[in-house]
Amino acid sequence: MKGDMTQGNTSKILITFTIPMVLGNIFQQLYNTTDAIIVGRFIGKNALAAVGVANPCMSIAIFLIFGICMGTSVLMSQLFGAGKYGDLKKEVSTALIAGIIFTLVISVIFIFLSRGILVLTGTPKEILDDADIYLKIIFGGLIFSFLYNFYSSALRSVGDSKTPLIFLVISSILNGVLCVIFVGILNTGVAGSAVATVIAQGVSAILCIAYVYMKIPLIKINLNELILDKPLLKRTIQYSWIAALQQSILYIGRLLVQGVVNPFGTNAIAAYNAVTRIDSFVLAPGDSFGVSVATYSAQNSGAGKFERITEGYKKSNIIITIYCVATALIVFLMAERIMGLFVSSSEKDVILTGVRYLKLMSVFYVLSGFCNIFQGLFRGVGKLRITLIATIMQITVRVALSYMLAPYLGIISVCYAVGAGWVLMMIYEGMACKKYFSENKKLQQAQG
Repeated sequence: MKGDMTQGNTSKILITFTIPMVLGNIFQQLYNTTDAIIVGRFIGKNALAAVGVANPCMSIAIFLIFGICMGTSVLMSQLFGAGKYGDLKKEVSTALIAGIIFTLVISVIFIFLSRGILVLTGTPKEILDDADIYLKIIFGGLIFSFLYNFYSSALRSVGDSKTPLIFLVISSILNGVLCVIFVGILNTGVAGSAVATVIAQGVSAILCIAYVYMKIPLIKINLNELILDKPLLKRTIQYSWIAALQQSILYIGRLLVQGVVNPFGTNAIAAYNAVTRIDSFVLAPGDSFGVSVATYSAQNSGAGKFERITEGYKKSNIIITIYCVATALIVFLMAERIMGLFVSSSEKDVILTGVRYLKLMSVFYVLSGFCNIFQGLFRGVGKLRITLIATIMQITVRVALSYMLAPYLGIISVCYAVGAGWVLMMIYEGMACKKYFSENKKLQQAQG
């Protein structure tokens, strides 16, 4: 069946499946990066800083939703790999109903909490109002983010990573056009940037849903098929709450790190906003590859093909190493030109701070790649607690070291803190990985 990862050339399957996801992840980053570039250029560094401090708060909610979709996708992939298509359709229905309810609830909660969160993280008064209105609009459109991510995850679970990319490209282009119109022509400020993002997300969600209902009967749910299957709901919660908690902890940590940066003033915030956008672009392929490894491992886990999981893990590490080394060199050598995309050449302090950050951070990129492969492997085989513990360890180190080193190094302290967190995460997951492969090898020998 098309999308089946349990047979065929492993490297070809992983690369073919990952490329659309990498492009999709990059275009996903374009939503926020386009906002940052346009508001920075048309309005100024205060607007850029406002969008920057809003981003970690926004990401907590968005990646809480993404975590739920991620956990659900693993379960869908296992059911697809095992050939349990009836249960797969029930899982789509159950997860969709539960996810919509959950998204609406957290949308309301985050709208009410947005200003308080910004105040707690030390957001400067001159950008507080802009950051708050930006967040409220984004939180109001979370349902579109959920629907797109849910149906994209469902499509990927059955081996289709290309279709979500097409719709994401369309919505990313639309977002850029609307952002220029609202901010550059109509002068609606950062609020216009947020409205453009929500509209674009709504379009991507509608396109994705329409495609599923017209082309993919396997995951199409009619009204008479809408059910909340209790056994599957229990399994969905088991898979999703850990993934959602993991993603939330990751971005709560980033929010706390933003609290380290904010007291250094608007220049530091603007620089940090720019470099985190760049990091997002650079690390996006690693994130995508991790999702590919998760889908691949989940399908083969459902089919009971352990040897293919082992092969996929080894080949994934080779591919991610090549990518990370190449991009690290590009960022290191072109750091100043890249920073020039976000602010005018007159903002020398912002550019200098950003260049120093990027050159140091590029040294650590390969560590992130290895961590993503570990995370994908453990998600795919259902060992989500390992990924959660590793994330907690990594974020704890990141936040603690950032606060400890900030008085001496400024925002450059974040680089060392992030790198140290990745090292600890890699050591822990490496030990867990060795144990997993050893246990399964013995099991295979006993069964053989």
